[in-house]
Amino acid sequence: MKLHYLQCFTFIILVMPLLLTAANSINYNHNQNQKEKETRMNRGDIVGEAKLENSSMAETERSGYTLNQNAVPDEIASMVDMTIHNYTKRRNLSFFSCGTGNPIDDCWRCDKLWYRHRKRLANCAIGFGHNAIGGRDGRYYVVTDPSDKDVINPKQGTLRHAVIQDRPLWIVFKRDMVITLKQELIMNSFKTIDARGFNVHIAHGACITIQYITNVIIHGLNIHDCIQTGNAMVRSSPSHFGWRTMADGDGISIFGASHIWIDHNSLSNCADGLIDAIIGSTAITISNNYFTNHNEVMLLGHSDSYVRDKHMQVTIAYNHFGEGLVQRMPRCRHGYFHVVNNDYTHWEMYAIGGSANPTINSQGNRYLAPLNTFAKEVTKRVETEENTWKSWNWRSDGDLLLNGAYFISSGARSAASYARASSLSAKSSSVVGTLTSGAGVLNCRRGIMC
Repeated sequence: MKLHYLQCFTFIILVMPLLLTAANSINYNHNQNQKEKETRMNRGDIVGEAKLENSSMAETERSGYTLNQNAVPDEIASMVDMTIHNYTKRRNLSFFSCGTGNPIDDCWRCDKLWYRHRKRLANCAIGFGHNAIGGRDGRYYVVTDPSDKDVINPKQGTLRHAVIQDRPLWIVFKRDMVITLKQELIMNSFKTIDARGFNVHIAHGACITIQYITNVIIHGLNIHDCIQTGNAMVRSSPSHFGWRTMADGDGISIFGASHIWIDHNSLSNCADGLIDAIIGSTAITISNNYFTNHNEVMLLGHSDSYVRDKHMQVTIAYNHFGEGLVQRMPRCRHGYFHVVNNDYTHWEMYAIGGSANPTINSQGNRYLAPLNTFAKEVTKRVETEENTWKSWNWRSDGDLLLNGAYFISSGARSAASYARASSLSAKSSSVVGTLTSGAGVLNCRRGIMC
C-alpha cells in the first residue's frame, strides 16, 4: 500500500508540469456553449475586405489538448482537475503578469488572440452600462475609407456608412486613419466602434452623436479637436436624413440614449464637452479613458429644470483625468453618479461639481490637488446656497486626497440613495495607479497581449 501511494505521488510530480503547461494553452474559463455561439455568429459574417480569420479561430479553439483521465487512477485525476481549476482561476483573478486588477481589462487583455475574439469585449462591461452589447450579435464591418465626402449618401466602406445601418454591426478598421467628419456622425442602435489594432483619429471636424438610440460601444478612438458644425442635412439611417442645427462640438454627445459604454478612448481639446450625456440618457459606463487639455470635460444632466434626468445613472471608473484639465470631471445634475477608482492628476478649478440635487458616490479615487492654494477643493456646488446643498447626498468613501485636496461631503448618507449610485465594488485607492495604467487608447498589435 505504501508503495502504491509512493508511485502515485511520484506520478503526480512527473506529470504536473506537463498538465499545467497544457492548461495554460487551453481556454478553460470560457463556456463551450459561448464558443459555439460565437463561432456560428462570426462564420462568414464580415462585410468588407478583412476576414479576421474567424474560421481558423474556431478550428484552433476546437483543437485543444485533452486530458486522458483513463490513464491514471481516479483520485489522481481528481487532484489534477482541481489543480488546473485553481490555476486558471488564479489567472482570472489577475495573479499573473497580464493582470492589473482592472476587471474590464483582465476580462480580455490577457488573450494574445484578442483580434480573433473581438466580440468577447462586449461581455466585459461593468457598471451601469454593463448591459451594452453594441454590435455583438451582428456582422463585422471593416472601414476601409477615411473620407466623409457625402453626409446624405455616404460611401460604402466609410465610418458614416457603417454607423447608420439598421442592423447590428461590429465596426473595425482596415488600417491607421484620420477621419475628419464634415457633420455629426449620427449613430444608429446596436453598434460597436472597435479601433483596436490601429491608430484611428476622429479629429478636426465634427464628432460623435448618440441620439435616441440604445446599445452602443465605443472603444479605442483618439477623439480631439472637434468643432461646431451643423445647419445641414445629415443621414441618420438608411431610410432617413434630416436637417441638423448647429452642434456644440462635443467629442461624444449622448442625447436621450441608453446602454452606452465608452471605453479606452483618448479625448482632448474639443469645442464644448469631451463627453456630454443629457436629455434622459441613462445606463452609461465611461471607463478607462484618458482626458487631457480641455476646459469643461464632462456634463451629465441637461439643465436644473429638466427633471427627467432624475433617472440618470452613470458609472465613471478607471479613467485618468490628466494634464491641462480645468473643471467638470464630471459636472452632474439630478441623477445618480458612481465615481470610482479614477486618477485625478490635474484640475484648475475643481474636479467634481453639480447642481439640482444629484447623488454623487465617490469611492476609491486618487485626487491630487493643484499647487494653487485656492483650488484644493475637489467638489463644487454650482450656483447653490449651502442651506440647499447641505441635504444633497455627496460622499467620499476611501478616496486618497493628496497635496491638500479635500472633499466636502453632504447629506444624510441615505443608504437607499447611495444604492442607486453604486454599480461595482471599489478597490483600494492605493492601487489606482495600477488600475488606470492603461487608460486611453491601447497599443494593440496582433499576436501579443493588448
